[in-house]
Amino acid sequence: MAGGWASDGAVQEQIDSSIEDAIARARSQLPKGESLKHCEECDAAIPEARRQAIPGVRLCVTCQAEHDKENAASAGYNRRGSKDSQLR
Repeated sequence: MAGGWASDGAVQEQIDSSIEDAIARARSQLPKGESLKHCEECDAAIPEARRQAIPGVRLCVTCQAEHDKENAASAGYNRRGSKDSQLR
């Protein structure tokens, strides 16, 4: 049930849009091309099993974990906003 000016499917459309954005962002970050034999950042050897499992891999496991931790901090944005911002 929609309230106010929102259409009946507005909430589901918003959820679907958020999911589609997250999927597009994740796909854009997938490695492409030929895997490197040594890490771009620390020059450590990248094991053959990792290179075969992830085509286009450019970082060793340690550097990739650090990279993932840094990117987790920017998880996107909230389309709805907080109630505080709506009450102002």
